[in-house]
Amino acid sequence: MDQAAGLRRLVSERRQDAARVIAIASGKGGVGKTNIAVNLGLILARQGRRTLLFDADLGLANVDILLGLIPRYSLKDVVGGERRLEEIIVCGPHGLLLVPGASGVQELADLAPPIRDRLIGELTSLAMGLDVILVDAGAGINRTVLSFAAAAGEAIVVAMPEPTSITDAYGLIKGLYRLNVTMHLLINRAGWTEGRQAADRLRGACQRFLQLDLPLLGIIPEDPRVGQAVRRQQPFCQAYPTCPAARALEEAAARLWGKELPPNRGGGFWQRLSRLLGR
Repeated sequence: MDQAAGLRRLVSERRQDAARVIAIASGKGGVGKTNIAVNLGLILARQGRRTLLFDADLGLANVDILLGLIPRYSLKDVVGGERRLEEIIVCGPHGLLLVPGASGVQELADLAPPIRDRLIGELTSLAMGLDVILVDAGAGINRTVLSFAAAAGEAIVVAMPEPTSITDAYGLIKGLYRLNVTMHLLINRAGWTEGRQAADRLRGACQRFLQLDLPLLGIIPEDPRVGQAVRRQQPFCQAYPTCPAARALEEAAARLWGKELPPNRGGGFWQRLSRLLGR
């Protein structure tokens, strides 16, 4: 049985529950957002949750590289009508499903309505029965990033303790706040003290200017094992499951899954995304 046929059978056997959709975003690049998305997806899949990682970082799609996978096709082939979505999916460690992105492809927000509707329809069918969809939504504040996060209704904002990262994260948070997105803050590559101080500064600004109580999901420490895992093209939670970064992210995942789910915003994620991108 070829991989696409196997995945079709797997999806058809799953129960028809709505997935929890979480966008993972950052105010600027270089903060480790994609690495967080990959490893969080792996943790959830390893726990038995049916997890799909959607590589929507259209400027620099590289989730497959961090997983050590070589997809034959990508989202570009689906957009071009050459492949169906189910044909491009790659199955990673512990059954983690990946929709590979396409580096440099910026046309998602500019798709003709018939093409966008076809893509959304395929995504909707695929998502049926999943427990969670993680969307690597790219860095910065732009229409596509905000649309993915708004459609999800829930987002993890990844930041580093440097002042520029905190400032850019606040800009992203303001944009997501206006869209009524439930947010969680994750400080990456920081010692406990500096990470806590950075989180307190950012959370204080949110409380003062937005009247927003931004929950801190966790602080992921600077860990040399993370870089070593990247060079091995493996998620650090798989290559070094007991390293400090892996343990901290597992704790963050437990907090995330223990939180009350955000309210349903009407319609499925992909339909909401279609409406937002179609504005």
